[in-house]
Amino acid sequence: MNLYNEEQVRNWSEHTFAYIEASEADHVLTITLDREAKKNALHPQMVNEIAFMMHYAHFVSSVWMIVIQAKGNIFCAGADLKAMAGIIEPNDSTVPQPSSEVLIGELFNKVYKPTIAKVTGDVYAGGFFFLAGCNIVIAHDDVQFGLPEVKRGIYPMQVMAALLKVMPARKVIDWCIRGYNLPVVEALKYGLVSEVHSVDEIDQAVSRIIDELKQNSPSAIRYGLEAYDHIQPSAAEHQYLHEMLMKAIGSKDGQEGLRAFREKRKPVWVGC
Repeated sequence: MNLYNEEQVRNWSEHTFAYIEASEADHVLTITLDREAKKNALHPQMVNEIAFMMHYAHFVSSVWMIVIQAKGNIFCAGADLKAMAGIIEPNDSTVPQPSSEVLIGELFNKVYKPTIAKVTGDVYAGGFFFLAGCNIVIAHDDVQFGLPEVKRGIYPMQVMAALLKVMPARKVIDWCIRGYNLPVVEALKYGLVSEVHSVDEIDQAVSRIIDELKQNSPSAIRYGLEAYDHIQPSAAEHQYLHEMLMKAIGSKDGQEGLRAFREKRKPVWVGC
């Protein structure tokens, strides 16, 4: 974790966050995606804010685990396509810029604390970094998951790599190239989701898991997760996948897909 240093993150509560909420209680850091009006799409500064708090969790021994949740009926719609096209809205965040670009697919591997995703809304595209990156995923029984990138002239390069850590390769490729929505029951079958619960049960399920984790040694878990990280794809591979994504976005089809999305029309592909 080298995007922020310990001194920068230690006084996190003094900062203004534009796109997330954060709270800490009884060894649990809760990060809430708070961009409901934009379907919690990943604005660049939103990614910085998440990275800032994940670095805090990494550095501070009082944090034993992290819960990630979201406001609204869309947990995360993936990357902000307007921002990807260079249209970045202003914000009042005081969280500083990281020392280098955040590779969100790498971020979850490095915190070395158990991470729990509480999924109460649909997930699309880059939103799967949260599900594939977290150690435990608890989802509502009525949510669905979609990878629509190929319908926008893009391919989910880094998301594919993240999903391959937790799902069978053939299913991941099929999903990526066809771009359909996956029901939560299938996500459970293929290992993307740990448990599925009704709206009335999900809070209790998350609390149960937190209580179970608190019975175990935080240091043993930390060392184990660090050891696991050493057998995962390197940062260089994530960087390569990011470069390939930028290549897809810069293609004629990529630019056409983004225009068609903004103009709410069907894209006209040229194949290059």
